[in-house]
Amino acid sequence: MITSRTAQECGKADFGWLQARYTFSFGHYFDPTLLGYASLRVLNQEVLAPGASFQPRAYPKVDVLNLILQGEAEYRDSEGNTVTARQGEALLFATHPGVSYSEFNLSKEQPLTRMQLWLDACPQRENTSVQRVLLPEHTRYRLLASPDGAQQSLQLRQQVWVHHLELAPGETHTIKLHGPRAYLQSVHGSLNAITSSQAKEALVCGDGAFIREEESVTLIADTPLRALVIDLPI
Repeated sequence: MITSRTAQECGKADFGWLQARYTFSFGHYFDPTLLGYASLRVLNQEVLAPGASFQPRAYPKVDVLNLILQGEAEYRDSEGNTVTARQGEALLFATHPGVSYSEFNLSKEQPLTRMQLWLDACPQRENTSVQRVLLPEHTRYRLLASPDGAQQSLQLRQQVWVHHLELAPGETHTIKLHGPRAYLQSVHGSLNAITSSQAKEALVCGDGAFIREEESVTLIADTPLRALVIDLPI
């Protein structure tokens, strides 16, 4: 089973300094039927105006995955750590209650665009505070994050696999799934998604889709495509 959630259906915000699209309930946007999906709590795409920032805030015990799509960001925490990331990089923060984190757009001319995921962390697991990977252009497939850091991926504190795909028009790629749930997100581009049961959905830029009780999903790119498949067996 696959069910689309279009970009138009998502929550939105426009505060001038911040433009955002929220897949699940977040901030002022609240839908009691969309409080997350399995261990995926948050999936936001946000654009910070030049020089804008998020002031310090604390998180529940989650892994925060930031995929930088445009610009350069600086992150600081209340323990004195600072890290920067630019377009083409992904950062994973192992957050802890009681520690606050802030985010800054370092450019005075260019917006900062990034996608952010929150994934519930197992209470018993600890990890490096910050991990970073570079996503070179034109890499067709990359395991972005996993429970054990396989294939030089970011290591999560949960049984979740995050797959990153960049496909040219007409290219296809199949992702085998570990369990009954997954979420597909088009970062940009249009595609057709076909599951192992032959269920099919067409998605355009910014759309997502819930996948349930399927062994695999095949992505067929209609246009240049960048997408995430978030495998959520728990």
